[in-house]
Amino acid sequence: MLVKWIRCTVTDRHGFERGQRKWAGLLGEPGFRGQGGGWSRVLPHVAHVFAFWESRSFYDSFMARSQDRLASGQTGTFRDAQVKLFDHRFDVKTGFEPLFTGVDVVRVAHCKVRAERVEHYAQMQEKVWNPAMAGSPGMVRGLFGEAPGNEFLVMSMWQSEAERGKYRTEGVERLLLRAQTEDDVAALAGDVVHLEPSWTVSD
Repeated sequence: MLVKWIRCTVTDRHGFERGQRKWAGLLGEPGFRGQGGGWSRVLPHVAHVFAFWESRSFYDSFMARSQDRLASGQTGTFRDAQVKLFDHRFDVKTGFEPLFTGVDVVRVAHCKVRAERVEHYAQMQEKVWNPAMAGSPGMVRGLFGEAPGNEFLVMSMWQSEAERGKYRTEGVERLLLRAQTEDDVAALAGDVVHLEPSWTVSD
């Protein structure tokens, strides 16, 4: 599965949201699995959108045929768009599905990992971080994705910000030490996204 993550600064909120609803046109596109997004809890004018495709070939076909038509509704409503593509490597919690039901908040972490530490980083994600997140009652689903250049995406979906806060309180610093994250990661950027239900596109 391919994961597309878009982050942009919105200059016309009303126009952007109106255009966002037009992405319902993704339904019926071959290989499309789901899309959702919302607003940054930290930076109020920053929007995030997450889209899921069965494979890169389905995504490339869509980009060649239909992308411009659907995107035209948001022309001039945002700036500084950053688009990243990740291949799904494994689930955080079992049975990930590209759904936004039962979820209020998405936590996204984007890591640039030192080349010699990539395997250690991935192993720690699987053996230390994943069990901790999966064991937190408010965590619904998540995934670990990889892009060329030793870039990784950790995406976790939570019932609420309060539930995510409990997980953070219960020992993130302890987990950082155990996983030796500072030794692995050269750069880390993240955000907490409050989902807008009207942006969700799914069967």
